[in-house]
Amino acid sequence: MLEINFFVFPPPGEALKRVPFIEKDHIIMRAVVQRVKESSVTVGSDIIGKIGAGLLVFIGVSKEDSINDVNFLADKILNLRIFEDEHGKMNRSVLEIRGDMLVVSQFTLLGDCRKGRRPSFTDAAEPDKANELYIQFVERVSNRGITVNTGRFRAMMDVHLVNDGPVTFIVESR
Repeated sequence: MLEINFFVFPPPGEALKRVPFIEKDHIIMRAVVQRVKESSVTVGSDIIGKIGAGLLVFIGVSKEDSINDVNFLADKILNLRIFEDEHGKMNRSVLEIRGDMLVVSQFTLLGDCRKGRRPSFTDAAEPDKANELYIQFVERVSNRGITVNTGRFRAMMDVHLVNDGPVTFIVESR
C-alpha cells in the first residue's frame, strides 16, 4: 500500500500540519441511491425509461467487481429501509412499498479525484464487463418483483427526477 502525505492549512497562528493519506487497497462497486417521486431517462428526444415512486439508482462498476458485488449491492438496495412508514419514520424498503426502480450505469462514480484536477477512471471496469454486471444487477432486482426501467449503457443521457425528501445515499459493495 502506498502512503502519501498532504498538508492541512491551519488557522492563522498555528503550524502547518502534515497528515498521512493512505491509498485504498481495493476498489468497489458503488451506487448512488435516490428516493424519488418520479424519474425518467432520455436519450436524444426519446424517453427510454420512466418510473413513478421508488428509487433512482446510478451504478458504477469497478474492474475488481464480480457477481458477488452485484448480489450484495442489489440485496442491500432492495432492503434499505428508506421509505416512511405510517409514523413518518424511514422504516420501509422499496420492496415493501412495491416501488419502481430506474437503474442508470454511470462509470464516473468510479472517478478518483484525490490527485490533480482531472478525475482518473483507471478503477472503472472495461465496458464489456461493466455492461455484463449492470445487466446482472437489473435482472437480480427484476427477479425480486420490482418493476425496473433502465438507461442505455454508454449513451449520453438526460436524467430527470423529483427527489423525495431529498433522500440520497451512497452504497458500496464492500
